[in-house]
Amino acid sequence: MKINIRKAQKEDMGEVLKLIKELAVFEKEPEAVIIDENDLIRDGFGKNPAFHCFVAEANEKIEGMALVYFRYSTWKGKTVHLEDLIVREKFRGKGLGSALYTEVIKFAAEEKVKRTEWVVLNWNKTAADFYRRSGADVMEDWDTVQMDEEAMHKYLQEKGLL
Repeated sequence: MKINIRKAQKEDMGEVLKLIKELAVFEKEPEAVIIDENDLIRDGFGKNPAFHCFVAEANEKIEGMALVYFRYSTWKGKTVHLEDLIVREKFRGKGLGSALYTEVIKFAAEEKVKRTEWVVLNWNKTAADFYRRSGADVMEDWDTVQMDEEAMHKYLQEKGLL
């Protein structure tokens, strides 16, 4: 099997979206994906792209992807956030995920960031173990906090700002 890792192009966003939806099923949230291909093209390939994406090809077909964006740490400075790294189920364990992961770390090093960070579900022991083996610190004393669009509007309404 020939593996190729490259920067994603606009034309790849249909396959990237399929991978995102596959990840949502794996993470037990199949209805959570609300973006579409046009959102990915607009947000990733406009004047100020919101993200960078890498795709993994196996035998010239996209079978995995990694999506990253820049963040800023008040303690560290510029960082890279790995939002998702996805490999189609039938290609897991064949080196695609490791190759994508390496490309993300290489990208972060080339950008001279002080940290690369991401979130892993606490039940995804296989991924957490892989990250630990690579030298990453899986921080179990931090909780991820999120507020969705509905909650933001409700909060602002309660504050009289909407």
